Amino acid sequence: MARVTLRKLVKNYEETPAVRGIDLDIADKEFVVLVGPSGCGKSTTLRMIAGLEDITGGEVLIGDEVVNDMPPKDRDIAMVFQNYALYPHMTVYENMSFGLRLKKVDKAEIAKRVENAARILDISELLQRKPKQLSGGQRQRVAMGRAIVRDPKVFLFDEPLSNLDAKLRVQMRTEIKKVHQKVRTTTVYVTHDQVEAMTLADRVVVMNGGVIEQVGTPNDLYHFPATRFVAGFIGSPAMNFIPCRLEVAGGGLAARLSPEIAFPVPHAREARYRPYLDSGNLLFGLRPEHIVEQRPHAESDQHAFEVPLEVTEPMGMETLVYFEIGGVEVCGRVNPNAGAQSGHRMKLVADLANMHLIDAASGKVL
Repeated sequence: MARVTLRKLVKNYEETPAVRGIDLDIADKEFVVLVGPSGCGKSTTLRMIAGLEDITGGEVLIGDEVVNDMPPKDRDIAMVFQNYALYPHMTVYENMSFGLRLKKVDKAEIAKRVENAARILDISELLQRKPKQLSGGQRQRVAMGRAIVRDPKVFLFDEPLSNLDAKLRVQMRTEIKKVHQKVRTTTVYVTHDQVEAMTLADRVVVMNGGVIEQVGTPNDLYHFPATRFVAGFIGSPAMNFIPCRLEVAGGGLAARLSPEIAFPVPHAREARYRPYLDSGNLLFGLRPEHIVEQRPHAESDQHAFEVPLEVTEPMGMETLVYFEIGGVEVCGRVNPNAGAQSGHRMKLVADLANMHLIDAASGKVL
């Protein structure tokens, strides 16, 4: 078990920067997920931790040891890849034990570790099968088992679920979380899927353009994003962003979104937002789940408004509604029994306790 530390880590491909001097501390036994769009530097960062990519600048520490020049085999890490990389001519048992056999580990110890890992992953009955006899989910469990038996200091996962179908991805997410609860090993996991990141991680690292935008718990990133990028990347459907201006209204402040619609700023936010009264470059941010149908009893900081609906998308447990404010498409989430119909007007409520005000120029959440 060990912590992982990145100090001013840089990776350039010739003149093209991929990772731009990131700092990150991953605690012992912590499950950290690196998430971001394609090309953000997350997989490159993981491969530098593993020793599969040369480091242009900075340091990688595993425990208290700088491992920049240490070959991958000596770093005491185990990696699970996007493709399972199983030997087709070997049984599951042989695949899982292969690394231990190369290290000349005692046969009894190998059997003990493989059987223990198989029990954790619920693949004990598959140990004598060949990979071609397994489903995609079973092969991914074998790949995880091969990593577990090595008892490494650090697990590294590189988009391990991206080859699976949607239902199996959900199932395997749960399995990976269960495994981490049983085998408390420091884990660094890379994905482009923000749902995977939110459901698996102790902390999420959101990357964009080779830099870290924000590090925090899933709850922190969802409720307290630091930048527009994080606010828009975390959550599905994505947060709504509407150009606005702040104005004085009734002794308080209001966010003017259009000639017809202005939302009162919660009293708790007024002092924070007042310096931006004269700013002409603000965005109002609110998640779809904080725009719902009007209900009999409104809570404080909930503001009703009425708009014509352009599109409705019934999803079973909810209905997504789309409408325009100030020429910008906005999404809300309403009860399927709320009577939402395309082309009809509907009374909605905005939960302003969850609003965000963003400086459009810098992208910072105010």
